[in-house]
Amino acid sequence: MAKSEAALSIRSRERVDWWQGATMMLLLGLLIGFILYPVVRVLWISLSNEEGRLTLLHFANFFRRPLFREALWNSLWSGLLVVFFGSLMAVPLAYFSARYEFRGKILFQTLATLPLVIPPFVGAVALQLILGRSGMVNLLLMRWFDMTIPFMEGLTGVVLVQTLHFFPFIMLNTAVSLSNMDPSLEEMAQSMGCHGLRLFRRITLPLMLPGFMAGSLLTFIRVIDDLGTPLMLNYKNLLAPQAYLRITTIGIDDVDGYVICVVLVVLSLASLLAARKYLSLAEYATVQRGAAVARPIRGMKRTLVFLFSALVLGLSLLPHIGIFLLSFAKVWSFSILPTTYTLDHYTEILFRVPYFVKNTLLYTLLAAGLDVLLGAVIAFLLLRSHLWGRNLLDAIATLPLAIPGVVLAVGYLRVFHGWDFPGVGAPLTSTWFILVIAYTMRRLPYTVRASYAALQQVHVSLEESAQNLGANRLRTFVKITLPLIAGGLVAGGLIAFVTSCVELASTIMLVPRIEMGPISYGIYVYMQSALGRGAGAALGVVAILLVSLGTYLTHRIFGTRAGSAFRV
Repeated sequence: MAKSEAALSIRSRERVDWWQGATMMLLLGLLIGFILYPVVRVLWISLSNEEGRLTLLHFANFFRRPLFREALWNSLWSGLLVVFFGSLMAVPLAYFSARYEFRGKILFQTLATLPLVIPPFVGAVALQLILGRSGMVNLLLMRWFDMTIPFMEGLTGVVLVQTLHFFPFIMLNTAVSLSNMDPSLEEMAQSMGCHGLRLFRRITLPLMLPGFMAGSLLTFIRVIDDLGTPLMLNYKNLLAPQAYLRITTIGIDDVDGYVICVVLVVLSLASLLAARKYLSLAEYATVQRGAAVARPIRGMKRTLVFLFSALVLGLSLLPHIGIFLLSFAKVWSFSILPTTYTLDHYTEILFRVPYFVKNTLLYTLLAAGLDVLLGAVIAFLLLRSHLWGRNLLDAIATLPLAIPGVVLAVGYLRVFHGWDFPGVGAPLTSTWFILVIAYTMRRLPYTVRASYAALQQVHVSLEESAQNLGANRLRTFVKITLPLIAGGLVAGGLIAFVTSCVELASTIMLVPRIEMGPISYGIYVYMQSALGRGAGAALGVVAILLVSLGTYLTHRIFGTRAGSAFRV
């Protein structure tokens, strides 16, 4: 009897391993086909000549051309400037949030994350109306002092918009590090006479460095990946706009476009490796971990905290105010505020051309659903199997974090442009499903990480107990594992939905026809004309509402762990 039970157990385990192996191979094939191969294809074209032989001539030509050298320098410089100015705003706000207790703190924390709700390319248009050459602020300066300030001219405008949008990434990650820091370390330093800026420089800053570096890295990568903001501000001397212009104007056979894409990927990967190497040079762990206690503030210190916070948050909320006013403005030109208001812009986008909103809901919900399914299965294989290839699966699934959207889009155009989609008889790039695939692959790391974190909290003994009672592996996963990790799956899906709603870099290159475009593409199309900016702003308000709803639901379901979505 014992031998028969042992043999049955061995056969069952072999059957489970066979199914796991088949699933692993299927997932590897899927991710290689839609993530790794398009990127490798872009790399191969940039490194090969017309005869198919390896060459570095294309990269040599890249560095010989002044336009490309300027675009590379501007991309690096803008990334560093955004990180620098964003840190000046974010680090004090993170410190106030983690260390001080004051009335209105919840409102303060909510307002500090609102810049992430508005897409940066939408904020660019709104800031033009407020800080542009004929915007609200410059009109007032001209009236009062007979002068203007070029806030939004050239690279300055791009850096300003990106700083006001991306600084919450630095703030959120830094605040997490400060909250997890053992307060006894600072108390011991204070007892030895270390106070003020010296205490911050010698004790607090080194210990919060992992979170700060994570936020800065994420900000830098997002800046060099950002395509919409430079296009909206008509500033093309950056790498992402140059790649877009080369591919869309010259064609998918233009080698320079692929070289620029490879340079973008190298910059992203180099940033990740440099940050990891830097953080590995020192030890940031503490022997014990205590929760930092927020202390109340009063008097002049509270006044200074409120003044600084009001200044930073007021600046960061300017795009929201501008886009809201523009969505109702019938006429707003060379005036401080709109001269007349209307609801026609909302009538336009909701009734005359409703497909932008409908397409967004269709594409993003499908992509989020696919991400949830793939994320759950990948996380299960990573934690519950011992198959060869798990590390490779994890690496490919995480790769989109370091792949700019324009690079993946160029890879898709190159690989799938001539491939007929089964059942359609047309290339995959001529169908709307290419956008669903792009959104799914771009946001897959979020659901994988959320599912992985949730599954780590489910002890394997719960699954083993169900199997001992006769449930097979599939039934155990559906009845036991899936309900226990449902919160993480839903949160990951919501994060994928929220970020896909405002995805422009890959969207603008992959939309087959205007009627197949989502909200982000509709905003871009409308904003190209002064007469259509009101409708574009109305679409921007709809995008803000969708992202706000998704963000709120994420925090309701995932609680304090929702902040992990913004960590790298």
